[in-house]
Amino acid sequence: MRKVEVVPHNPQWREVFKVESQQISEVLGENCAIVHHIGSTAIPGIYAKPIVDFLVEVKDITKVNKQTPEMESLGYEAMGEYGISGRRYFRKDNALGVRTHHVHIFEVGSAEIKRHLAFRDYAIAHPEEAQQYSDLKRDLAQKYPHDIEGYMDGKDGFIKEMQRKATQWKIRQCPPKHRSPHQP
Repeated sequence: MRKVEVVPHNPQWREVFKVESQQISEVLGENCAIVHHIGSTAIPGIYAKPIVDFLVEVKDITKVNKQTPEMESLGYEAMGEYGISGRRYFRKDNALGVRTHHVHIFEVGSAEIKRHLAFRDYAIAHPEEAQQYSDLKRDLAQKYPHDIEGYMDGKDGFIKEMQRKATQWKIRQCPPKHRSPHQP
């Protein structure tokens, strides 16, 4: 059973992301469009589980199945869709068996990509709400130190509300381009 642990923000997470994202990009090759840093380790100043989350956009999600051995060569365990249709999920532990990395791969254009990036960007742009999220996670980690389901369930309502706000905020930030009646 894994311990639920949240720790203060570590500036080294950015460097971990940079190094590992380069390796992921190399093994996925031309199929890899871009690698994003997501999750709480991407939000400055808040507590997080010390697991760096990667969101990878690929040109063809079916090619990732053939690239699994290359991801495994980096130490990742392939988990398939793992509950989210259209995703390929990989996780990695360190030599002590402690989880250190999550890789979420989606095809370019997936709504999941927009959702994850909106949440991250909203939290960075709204540090007071990010701090509320941080405080909640600290409280839940103390309340459920060996119960990841209890921890996750405790965050669920807050995350859904923040996701709703993030989606609306992102729409206001990037309104759809209006086309003239003469454009297709």
